[in-house]
Amino acid sequence: MFIISAIIDFETEKERDEVVKISIPIQKATREQELGCISYCFAADPVVPNRMQVYELWEDEPSVVEHFKHENYRKMLSLFMQSNIITSENQIYRIDRHEPVYDIDGNPKDSFFR
Repeated sequence: MFIISAIIDFETEKERDEVVKISIPIQKATREQELGCISYCFAADPVVPNRMQVYELWEDEPSVVEHFKHENYRKMLSLFMQSNIITSENQIYRIDRHEPVYDIDGNPKDSFFR
């Protein structure tokens, strides 16, 4: 699996909120139309007033590569290009292993990947 994580800082909180709102159809379309998309979420950061958090989860590398060729990505990119973005940081992570955070009783585990 692959995770894409990003932070995007806009000039104002109002602009960030508008981009989050306008991007909802793009987020929905990406989830519904693109094979391999498990999660695709742009959300307002509750602590930094002008920051958007981006979280994407993809099944595999070909799905991510195809996403960057898809109309949904072009629409999202166009939306961002029309905005006053101050900074952005984007990373992709390859996840070879994963497991639940909580044990069978609902308690946080005290170790992972044993």
